[in-house]
Amino acid sequence: MEKINRSNSEFSNRLPIKIVQFGEGNFLRAFVEYAIQKLNQNADFNAGIAVVQPIDKGLVNMINAQDGLYTLFMKGVKKGEEIQEKELITNIVKAVDPYASFNEYLSLAKEEELAFIISNTTEAGIEYIASDLPTMQPPVSFPAKLTVLLHERFKHFNGAADKGLTIIPCELINYNSDTLKEVILKYCTDWKLGQDFVSWLLNSCSFHNTLVDRIVPGYPKDQIEEYNSQLDYKDDLIVSAESFFLWVIEGDDELKAKLPFEKTDLDVKIVEDMQPYRTRKVRILNGAHTAMVPFSLLYGNETVKETVDNAFTGEFINQAVFEEINETLNMDKQELASFSEEILDRFRNPFIKHLLSSIALNSISKFKVRVLPSLTGYVDIHKTLPVHLTFAFAALIRFYKGTWNGQSLPVNDSEDIVSFFDGLWKSDDYEKIARLTLQNKSFWDEDLTEIPGLTKAITIALEEIDANGIEAGFARFQERIK
Repeated sequence: MEKINRSNSEFSNRLPIKIVQFGEGNFLRAFVEYAIQKLNQNADFNAGIAVVQPIDKGLVNMINAQDGLYTLFMKGVKKGEEIQEKELITNIVKAVDPYASFNEYLSLAKEEELAFIISNTTEAGIEYIASDLPTMQPPVSFPAKLTVLLHERFKHFNGAADKGLTIIPCELINYNSDTLKEVILKYCTDWKLGQDFVSWLLNSCSFHNTLVDRIVPGYPKDQIEEYNSQLDYKDDLIVSAESFFLWVIEGDDELKAKLPFEKTDLDVKIVEDMQPYRTRKVRILNGAHTAMVPFSLLYGNETVKETVDNAFTGEFINQAVFEEINETLNMDKQELASFSEEILDRFRNPFIKHLLSSIALNSISKFKVRVLPSLTGYVDIHKTLPVHLTFAFAALIRFYKGTWNGQSLPVNDSEDIVSFFDGLWKSDDYEKIARLTLQNKSFWDEDLTEIPGLTKAITIALEEIDANGIEAGFARFQERIK
């Protein structure tokens, strides 16, 4: 079979470059390119993407060898039904390596129809590097590279207001756009780029915080023959993703007009404040993950899918989400229920093997951010402890003992946390173990023994877990705390 490209396919025409995208990895190609393709198909968006390789090694040559064409496979579960789809993505116009061809990179600033900057340079990508200079070809950091590009555009079009850009970062940090803008403005000061340029940035460009959500396993090397068998061309850039898609972007009616996603069936929310959606994701999706890991591993499951499919552990997680976590969120209850059902469908996805051990990393800090606010919020509202989240908390403490039924557990945390629990579990005094863990302000930023009844409940749960295991122990725990 021939390798896919524009000369041997029906997609010989290249779209005008309206988007410069920093990052050429699996996530962006399965997320942003897919979203823009839907806009092109359903809203006559007519947008091509120029992809910039943000570091000195990447996929630019492979992308250009296929003229930007590649196949996206999407698999998942929706309302119990398995979904499998594939789509040839056609909107990448070219890929540019600024390390190999800095002038080609700068030329992107001069594109007449350029309107958007989109990025995903990993969580570490939005950083300030003091040694970056405007004379470097290119500077090291992504914000410095972007500052150079924006300044080149400002100069080329003589500061024209209608040549400002809409900047939409997708890095997985909160307030990603605010952080990016702050770093760019710092470079403007360092490099003495002038007040006129700063005014153009602030008044003619717009920056938008985002939340992105889609699991993208990437190139399916272990099943590549199965994927190849579905194609009549050779594709070295196959990318696989789950079916679920969510993009929340902070913006106003002007941004909605620029990005008419309402004409597609994608779940893209352009909202004034994305923080409730971020809280929803952190508490429900990430919170359920974090709550289930120790509890489910001690029960004997190995994967997220096994956890939600099992009658006991599945019902436990279901009740923790619907009856406890969702109770603490100040959002429309029907919307929360629908989102929660989607999350559980994602957990059941048979095409993604998500090992519990792989998400056990730094479980203490994850519990503090993702689960503890739901536990304390429930107490504030109902004046009683949430049974499932409290038992999950005890399972977390028991997990950090490091062994269960003579087998090692996949504890993976900082040395100080591991040594704390190593010392603590030399005792068999469950009340002391519970109390000292809950009192540890370096873990929780507060003394959790001040929550009425929590120390006693954790003590009982630890006793029952060691005496009777997870399932029988949970039943006995419920009886004893009534």
